Amino acid sequence: MQKYTHIIWDWNGTLKNDAKICMDITNDLLQQRKKPALTLETYQKYFNFPVKGYYEKIGLDFASEPFEALANEFMANYDKRSEECKLQSNAALVVKEFAEKAISQSVLSARKQAQLEQSLAFYDLRQYFQHVVGLSDHYANSKVDNGKKLVAAINAPTDKMMMIGDTTHDFEVAQAIGVDCVLFTGGHQSKERLLSCGTPVVENLTDLLSIIL
Repeated sequence: MQKYTHIIWDWNGTLKNDAKICMDITNDLLQQRKKPALTLETYQKYFNFPVKGYYEKIGLDFASEPFEALANEFMANYDKRSEECKLQSNAALVVKEFAEKAISQSVLSARKQAQLEQSLAFYDLRQYFQHVVGLSDHYANSKVDNGKKLVAAINAPTDKMMMIGDTTHDFEVAQAIGVDCVLFTGGHQSKERLLSCGTPVVENLTDLLSIIL
């Protein structure tokens, strides 16, 4: 009997490989405002939820312009480049393997709902997910409330659910909704930060197969 019957996936950074493009777009914002650029190492060190706090840490000043204006500028540029991103290595393989094993799956994302649905369709993955839950805006605040609603909609024992993400916030969400969690190092935060959560951490999505199946 399988230990887990439902997988809750994060999208950006976990299934979609977009950390580098997010860093590049952030560096464009910083350069325009004469702020120091990020390396991938410093990006993964500072990136966090809510995104507003992360922006402040890297030197963006909301006294001179509102957070919403910066977030809108970032997302406009991200939307233009979104389809440049590939899926993470083996992402489609693992999603399809879980589906073949009759493990149901959902997506819980900080991406705006409409764009999330479009992105899943673009990568031909939408059919594998029972529920797809994004935010109502693109300000990337907490996913906890939506996570609780998602668990209620799944309507299965939480000890049979696993959340897979690439940030410490995904771990926080998993704790808040009462499900197990595995974190993936190929996304928006460093391995060291993920290890601090004390939950399993994988470097390749195929490592999930031995954990979940």
